[in-house]
Amino acid sequence: MTQLDLNLFVVFDRIYTERNLTRAAESLSLTQPTVSNALARLRKALDDPLFVKTQTGMRPTAYAESIRDSVGEALRLLTISAQATSRFDATRSKRVFRLSVIDLLDVTVFAFLGTQGRVVPNLSFRSFRVERKNILPALSAGAIDIAVDIALPEASGLVRVPYSVDSFVCAMRPDHPLAQVSLTLDDYLNFAHIHVSGRRDGGAAIDAVLRREGRRRAIALRLQNYVSAVSLLHATDYLMTVPSKWAMTQQLVCKTLPVVVPPLETFLYRHRRTDGDQAVLWLFDRIESGLT
Repeated sequence: MTQLDLNLFVVFDRIYTERNLTRAAESLSLTQPTVSNALARLRKALDDPLFVKTQTGMRPTAYAESIRDSVGEALRLLTISAQATSRFDATRSKRVFRLSVIDLLDVTVFAFLGTQGRVVPNLSFRSFRVERKNILPALSAGAIDIAVDIALPEASGLVRVPYSVDSFVCAMRPDHPLAQVSLTLDDYLNFAHIHVSGRRDGGAAIDAVLRREGRRRAIALRLQNYVSAVSLLHATDYLMTVPSKWAMTQQLVCKTLPVVVPPLETFLYRHRRTDGDQAVLWLFDRIESGLT
């Protein structure tokens, strides 16, 4: 054990996070044979298989589960120690950042690139959605660097700052039958709706409010993205309940909702494991402040 290469634990941590050798190799900028070789060396040194190949990916053994938290914390402390006095140079770095961003916020989250894109040509950004229940584990494991989402359960490991507050409106095409009148609750419920969600079922904040009043809207279309939704909204008499800031950029008529719906509050998250990661701190600051 005294001769054990500590870099092997970096590979271990990444395989644990990705549950896939190919993805682990890509995230480490290594070849798959190199990662496989590192895993083989660590298996021999620790006298345990560590991961078992299954149809759904690499499943950690009981021993791997038992050491994972200790390995993650040790790597976090090493990162903080190594980077505490180093300065992140965005103009030279080839860092790949991974973010989980709520629908519709990609444009604002990456707005700083409008002025900095030419001076940070080697940086890469990957934006995708992580299931809300998995955001904390993903941040803790380093699978994502930053998340922008609604309020998550309080956790001691998270750094959270307010990001945006936006009210919901009822959006429709400019020549919709309701475009020139005040929107009543009966009007709202008499027309069919488009609902955008990455989930298979379940409603939105408006549906919870209506349910408390014993009412229900008719959802005719449930779609995965807003690009398709806005195209169909312009071509039909459907209505769509959406954040106002986005709706006003889509040449839509926006009406005040006939019931009171809590605003959409979003937050910017990172894990305290990144306290010493100057690259993540740089990006977090850019998104938080909008500074260029």
